[in-house]
Amino acid sequence: MGLGWMEIGAILIVAMLLFGPDRLPGLARQAAQFVRMVRQMADNAKSELSRELGDEFKDVNLRDLDPRAAVRDVMFSAPPPPAPDVKRDRVLRPGEVPPFDSEAT
Repeated sequence: MGLGWMEIGAILIVAMLLFGPDRLPGLARQAAQFVRMVRQMADNAKSELSRELGDEFKDVNLRDLDPRAAVRDVMFSAPPPPAPDVKRDRVLRPGEVPPFDSEAT
């Protein structure tokens, strides 16, 4: 989410220009109440979800279900073991039948 000091300063300056110094504290208070309400709603949703899922899912972390985290884990995990050494450059002799696996088709 990376908001640095420069971005916060720019937002404050734009807010001062748009709303003026008189209305800014009231708007900040309303924004804080809104953020608090959204956090409370998210906490209530998480607790209701865990209550509905039951005891067998009480240790499930919702962040573990994030597909981005799964991709990140696969991308930055240890490299897979090398494939077994298979000779693939075998040339068939004239009249030789290529290998066929009847169970694979």
